[in-house]
Amino acid sequence: MPAFCSHYTPEDIAELSRRDDLGDETPVLRATSDARNSGYDTVCVPLTNEKWKARWRELCILNPEESPDKLAIEQRAEAWRSKPAFFRDEVTISRLDEAEGLIPLISDWLALDTDDDWVRHDAEIALHQELAFASYLNAACAILPPPSNRTQVGSYARAINACLASVHFMELSVRIPIYDPTSVLNGPSRSPSPESARSPAESRTPPESNMTTWEMWDTIRTMCGYNPRLTLALDLSPPLPLSSSVLDQWLAEPVRHLWLPASAFIANAKGYPVLPKGTQSFIRDIMKLQPNVILSGTRSRKHSRGGEAAYPQYVRHLEKTSPSIKAAQTAGTVENFAQGYQDYLQAPLQPLMDNLLSITYQTFEQDPVKYRNYEEAIYLALSEWPHPGKLTLCVAGAGRGPLVARALKAIERSKREAFVYAVEKNPNAYVTLQERHREEWGNEKVKLLYGDMRTLDVPEKVDILISELLGSFGDNELSPECLDGASRFLKPEGISIPSSYTAYIAPLSSSKLYNETRSMKDPKLMETPYVVMLHAINILSDNGGGISGTCGPQIQECWDFEHPRKEAALTEQGLPLTNSHNVRSAKLTFHIPNAGVLHGFAGYFEAVLYGHVGLSIHPDRMAQISKDMLSWFPLFFPLKDPLYLPADSELTVSLWRLTDARKVWYEWYAEAFLPVPSSSVHSPIWRDTLSPMSASPDSSFLSAIASTPTIVTSPLLDVPQLTLELPPQQPDRQREGVSLVKISQTALHNPGGKSSWIGL
Repeated sequence: MPAFCSHYTPEDIAELSRRDDLGDETPVLRATSDARNSGYDTVCVPLTNEKWKARWRELCILNPEESPDKLAIEQRAEAWRSKPAFFRDEVTISRLDEAEGLIPLISDWLALDTDDDWVRHDAEIALHQELAFASYLNAACAILPPPSNRTQVGSYARAINACLASVHFMELSVRIPIYDPTSVLNGPSRSPSPESARSPAESRTPPESNMTTWEMWDTIRTMCGYNPRLTLALDLSPPLPLSSSVLDQWLAEPVRHLWLPASAFIANAKGYPVLPKGTQSFIRDIMKLQPNVILSGTRSRKHSRGGEAAYPQYVRHLEKTSPSIKAAQTAGTVENFAQGYQDYLQAPLQPLMDNLLSITYQTFEQDPVKYRNYEEAIYLALSEWPHPGKLTLCVAGAGRGPLVARALKAIERSKREAFVYAVEKNPNAYVTLQERHREEWGNEKVKLLYGDMRTLDVPEKVDILISELLGSFGDNELSPECLDGASRFLKPEGISIPSSYTAYIAPLSSSKLYNETRSMKDPKLMETPYVVMLHAINILSDNGGGISGTCGPQIQECWDFEHPRKEAALTEQGLPLTNSHNVRSAKLTFHIPNAGVLHGFAGYFEAVLYGHVGLSIHPDRMAQISKDMLSWFPLFFPLKDPLYLPADSELTVSLWRLTDARKVWYEWYAEAFLPVPSSSVHSPIWRDTLSPMSASPDSSFLSAIASTPTIVTSPLLDVPQLTLELPPQQPDRQREGVSLVKISQTALHNPGGKSSWIGL
């Protein structure tokens, strides 16, 4: 749960020190007790006071030429630089009991990014001094002053990185405004038009001023090597828009604190403090990260009703009404089921190579939605079967028997006569199947068969083949390969449940997932797909957009598989000659509307079981198809190195599913393009990186990408608002004067399956 902190200014502490009822309490201890009485958990207090600021300015800022004690001041300054130390009356906190649970604020006047080299040098010495004292007091975290000079953000970041190296164990939280209101008023930077390209002198601001506050943060954390002890104190002082994808960038960052001043609140009709709707919405969303909330200026009586306690009460109300918090507290939801697993990397199952444990089966059997949908699909298949007489079903990969039990229920509901074969290769699960067969099912309804479905022979051909071999990406647990063998069991007009499944991907940003993957000692683990309950992430793409006319939707289809496979070349035993028919590839283009850092790709799947019944973890459709299904988390394809993507860039992603005689593996690669005025790229240095705006006669690799879908539908949904039709590609004449320049690319990940693969 987040902690609520009350911010005390130096003036607040000075006022408390003048009270005559302190007794044995210090001003800081009294501030802490007062804050707790007003509904807060702790306080946020400046580490130093005005006396320290005055001494530092005298030593480092004031011009000694104007002082009669010029030499003495220089000597004192050099003495301080050699051995930085405080006087007792320069700090607000000096005891462990004062510092317990308290969040210290580093002096916000330290000019770590000033253009003056000497001042910047002395400010860094002072920063080290303050952090060393905070560490001495056992402070777990300190909030750093915000950067203010975009042109010197690199100097700021270098100083912070040096502090992370010298101060161990303490978390450093950079205070950053959520956005720069002036940049919003001027409008975001968009694709250059030919007109703007011809009149650069009319630009509103210098190039360096276009750096957003998020980009400043990205520079800082990148230069600090994504240090896990570097976090964010996000300043919500400016009013927030009702909806903005720019704000979503922060959901993928390590936001540890929210800075919320009383000035951000407005009075409602009764005079109580409330937040504007845009800020309300953002706080509800960001609460999934459980940040501490620092409320500032709440004792200033800015609002006529409610007093100081009204502010934390109101924000706690927003926390309780946060969709992610409510879902996590509701039994039966994915969020409730997955608590403790958010952004936790799990290796995908290898069901062909490994025999699953009983506890693994039990976990998946807790999913009522999956088995309800399976039962409904089997029931519909039985009800719509056109021929009279007895039907034969086969459950391929029966595990501990949940699908067998659901098949029997569907048979009973349909009032059809039917018999079930249950095939299982796991010798340990087969023991459980034998027990259930004896106790529940009997020989009249079910026959057990022990062996691998790819080589086992069943006594007779079956009408309906049922399996639950799907992985988080649909095919990543080798469902296609398994069903190639099991399809031998089917009659020519037989039905497979599932009948098809489709894989999807989307580009994502997540500091947490990047740090998780790079913390692993084996470099191969950074080229391994993981099953992850995605939590602190931001999907970087949007629906359509881009000037090339080839950008697809936010989440794009890679490929699909259908069962039983039609017109297959088979051996006399009914098995495929090779596995080459299960090779797949996709090349997709995404529009990136706002600047971001690509850390990998989210993989999803959607399956048609039978008819209109299916399973889905596609974010936009799972609520309609299989709401609160627990069995699958998305698949995460990591990148070894982050890839920065500017606003309005286009990202081309290539993904392959490959195979040989022993294994199946994925390879992935991405490259980024940026629209620029054609007049800017006449130089020969750009010619090899230009991407044409239309298909070239020789169909070069830079041509429009045919595999990127421009219409997205789900075979399970026939709902107009869930169908996205993108505008037709613009005529070339409308895009004249603008070209795409390739700006970056990733390495090819997992070539030849050298790092990760699924064994056949």
